[in-house]
Amino acid sequence: MTLVTTNELTVNNPTATSTTIPVSVITTCDGRNRHLYNLLSSLAQSSVRPDEVIIVNDDADPEWLAQFPLNIVQIPTTAGALLESDFNTPKIDTDIETVLKTGFDIGRNRNSGAAHAKHDALIFLDVDCIVAPTFIEQLNAKLQAHPDALLMGQPRYLTRPLTDAEGAQLQQGKLPKENLDKLSVYNPYRYNFELVIDDGVAENDKQTPIEQTQDYGAFWSLCFAISQSKFEQIGGFDTHYVGYGAEDTDFAFTARALNIDFYLTADVIYHQQHSVYRPPLNHLDSIVVNANRFYDKWQHWPMAGWLTEFAYMALIHWQAEQTDPIGIIRQPSAVEIEAAHCPDAPYV
Repeated sequence: MTLVTTNELTVNNPTATSTTIPVSVITTCDGRNRHLYNLLSSLAQSSVRPDEVIIVNDDADPEWLAQFPLNIVQIPTTAGALLESDFNTPKIDTDIETVLKTGFDIGRNRNSGAAHAKHDALIFLDVDCIVAPTFIEQLNAKLQAHPDALLMGQPRYLTRPLTDAEGAQLQQGKLPKENLDKLSVYNPYRYNFELVIDDGVAENDKQTPIEQTQDYGAFWSLCFAISQSKFEQIGGFDTHYVGYGAEDTDFAFTARALNIDFYLTADVIYHQQHSVYRPPLNHLDSIVVNANRFYDKWQHWPMAGWLTEFAYMALIHWQAEQTDPIGIIRQPSAVEIEAAHCPDAPYV
């Protein structure tokens, strides 16, 4: 494979002859390249390959990227490029401080990836996704059938990280889907399809389920598809959200306000296990900033479960019926943060 570098992006031109379809996959990450390479391995082993994989990332190794038979477009993140002048609505001072402290800005990075996409069909994947073999094929088919809609896939959560040997098997197409099924669970707090695959019938020989819903709060941006035109109509991700939390719910609420249909699909991705915090005390500042932004925009409090736990711990002033902005009483102690750390949990 030939690696071509320009002053803006890096393009990896594959020589493989596998079937590709006109889809742009977009992902972004910082310092999570082990997850990234597993994601790329699964895309390379898909029943069809996306014609373009856009990685908004600053530190992936070009030599590693060159191993994948994919058309990889690497563009820089927006880290370090956030200025107070970027904001066009009045904000409290801590908002700007939180943005600058956070650095990595997932919403802006996704918007940047979409702006570089050459295809109308966009599939957004978090970097810790591993796609099931027919995920790209099936989700794209549904998008073509519902080109004006927002569609979300079905996550399963790995209960431990893949080993080096399993990662190598995944790259070689030798890690069976059944193994990933056995290693993963559904999140019981989310809507989940009951997946039933008949013995002896290949998944790509049948249409996986799809279901329209009015529960736009069920959307999260781990794995979703949308047309370029609808993404632009929504305005992309609102970049006033910073760090962690609420930017994906805001995206879905905007879709609802624009009468864009929302569908859940049974097309599976496997979320790669990593440690989490329950509750996410490590993201207290950005969750408060984002909750205030969301309420100001929608008159509805997001992330109510986490806000309830923060209030119970006397970290914030908040109750469900309040209309005033949330105020932080104190920061969590190192002991509290460590107690919330769950290194082996499959999901938050």
